[in-house]
Amino acid sequence: MNYADQIQEAALFIKNLFPNAVNIGIILGTGLGKLGDQIHVDLEIDYSEIPHFPLSTVESHSGKLIFGSIGDKKVVAMKGRFHYYEGYSMKEVTFPVRVMKSLGIKHLLVSNACGGLNPSQHVGEVMIITDHIDLFPESPLRGENMDQFGPRFPDMSDAYSRRLIELAEKIAVEHKFMFHTGVYAGVQGPNLETPAEYKYLRTIGADAVGMSTVPEVIVARQMGVEVFGMSAITDLGVEGKIKKITLEEVIAAAKQAEPVLAKIMSELVKQM
Repeated sequence: MNYADQIQEAALFIKNLFPNAVNIGIILGTGLGKLGDQIHVDLEIDYSEIPHFPLSTVESHSGKLIFGSIGDKKVVAMKGRFHYYEGYSMKEVTFPVRVMKSLGIKHLLVSNACGGLNPSQHVGEVMIITDHIDLFPESPLRGENMDQFGPRFPDMSDAYSRRLIELAEKIAVEHKFMFHTGVYAGVQGPNLETPAEYKYLRTIGADAVGMSTVPEVIVARQMGVEVFGMSAITDLGVEGKIKKITLEEVIAAAKQAEPVLAKIMSELVKQM
């Protein structure tokens, strides 16, 4: 069975369980799974039940597809995502985004945990993503193009919706939240960066670095899906502030950022 047929089979399986249309997709990143608590849940499906769906191997990702609503907006949320460093191909990493598009989403909200590179940032704060730098060794669009999903050479000049960025900034200001805006660099991982690599990333224009998000955004934009992204700053790659970090510390920092991120995301969904 080819890739397009796998997407259709997965989407059909889900539609048989949840026939209602969904307009907004959400990807919940490391330590940010409780953002799903903002959703009034109608149905949860384990990834293991969905045909051709990958399974997350990261302990901080639970692996459920959640259907429900935030306010009067119907959403589908991935509680746990897939990473290139887990050994998956880029087509496997982005398979759920293709499926969500087949379910009808027109907007995709992504969240992640990241290392902060901008000296103005602090652990536990949030950053609204305005652009990204793709440093992955492979594109999710590599190989034969599936014309039904979009053009061979999709434009990425507006990868992150200016409309949604401005709306999120307005929400953050109204609630007097501390927030940053900036450029996210996507790398393959799973190792963290050396001090020289942090310096390099900052030099080329990145404000944060992480191991996800970019592949999903590329695929979403190819399909014409409007994208908004936010990062929780869980450690620092700023000279003089670099220290050894554990996954437990990353998750703890993400949870510190979670209330702000969850509020901005949920209010954004309600106002879209």
